Amino acid sequence: MAPGQPEAVQGPALPEERTVHFVLDLALRIGEVQMSSGAGAADVTATIIAVAGAYGLPHCEVDVIFTSITVACSRGTDEPPITSVRVVRSRSLDYTRLAAVEGLVRRITYGRVGVTAAQTELERITSAAHPYPRWVATAAWAGMAAAITVLIGGAPMMAVAAAGITAVIDRVGRLLNKRALPFFYQQVVGGALATGGALALLASGLLPARPTVLVAAALTVLLSGLSVVSTVQDAITGYNVTAAGRTMEVSLMTAGLIAGVVLALHISVSLGMDYTPLADPLPPSALRLPVQTCAGAAAAGLFALGSYATPRALLVASVAGGVGAAAYGALVLAGQGAIAASAGAAVVIGFAGGVISRRLRMPPLVVAVSGMVPLLPGLTTYRALYELAVQRSANGVPTLMLAAAIALALAAGVVLGEYLAQPVRSGLGRLERRLSGPRMSGPLQPTERRLE
Repeated sequence: MAPGQPEAVQGPALPEERTVHFVLDLALRIGEVQMSSGAGAADVTATIIAVAGAYGLPHCEVDVIFTSITVACSRGTDEPPITSVRVVRSRSLDYTRLAAVEGLVRRITYGRVGVTAAQTELERITSAAHPYPRWVATAAWAGMAAAITVLIGGAPMMAVAAAGITAVIDRVGRLLNKRALPFFYQQVVGGALATGGALALLASGLLPARPTVLVAAALTVLLSGLSVVSTVQDAITGYNVTAAGRTMEVSLMTAGLIAGVVLALHISVSLGMDYTPLADPLPPSALRLPVQTCAGAAAAGLFALGSYATPRALLVASVAGGVGAAAYGALVLAGQGAIAASAGAAVVIGFAGGVISRRLRMPPLVVAVSGMVPLLPGLTTYRALYELAVQRSANGVPTLMLAAAIALALAAGVVLGEYLAQPVRSGLGRLERRLSGPRMSGPLQPTERRLE
């Protein structure tokens, strides 16, 4: 290089600085929607990198730590990187919003929308109201509790009582949420209402049977909102900080639920309520397998409805729940224990969700979480707490550990199923492209990328 000439800058040629900031803001906001909906850190990272790369920022580093997302865009050796941070403040289930954002990401990566239009559409998606009225979500949670009651062997009257108690819990939780009460205390209130409501019905004589199944169904609904799948996925994929944050959140929410149940049980004991023994779970039976399958399908579909999923996703979630309940029942009939049966059924759910959801253009998270919900250990959790709080028995500790092991088996099985589905999904995609011929439009090459 001749003396006096400026040294060549080594690094990528990027758009002007204000455009880089605009693209990073778009990518971060998309990642925030995914993170707040319960997506794993690996999926959020891949999405942000894909969006930034589609708009001419191929060298970005992404750091996800559960409560915030940081993106640094490298500009070579002569210029400092441009870094943007976005804090994830709210977490809510709206699977229609998640599906709309993933559809936007798909069009971005195929070069079908410019960055300005994408920013406008994202603003429209995030500011839109829920697709269903709030009372529909309340009815869905109540229906889910009724379906879970039938799934674990409850009578029709028990299912109606479980639906009523769950509806009350949902409405009270909404009022508490409006007043910004921390979710830990909301879980305490929910657990206390679930147990206290069932015991009140028993004491009044309106409930002729033991309330074990009723409380278990309500607890299952409360457990369904925890991001157990994403927690295990982050731990397996190496996002340990995010996994630790999610683990703390799940543990705290579960502790709140346990505190509410134990509080209600202690109050009833102090009032001198005469307890009857716990209702034992029904033994496995091939005759009940069709009923369990239908109840599992209903519970999964109603969970998706309560989480504001799209109509097509409701049908797929119902199928996933039915398949999972049938697989679990079949494995139990074959002599497998609760943990092994839960893991096996979860693998089936995760595999089916990983293959089908992408073919139908819907988030795999919707199918995986909805299909797993009917198998959550609500009954085992209540048995453990009853043994600890009422019977004062040390047997409650291993029972509680069993409930935790079932939850982990479900989450790990779903993640494994999605991993096994990746090569199958890729093979189906290649076969589809081969049968349909060359694409007329596809992802923009680096020299073709354009900004509005």
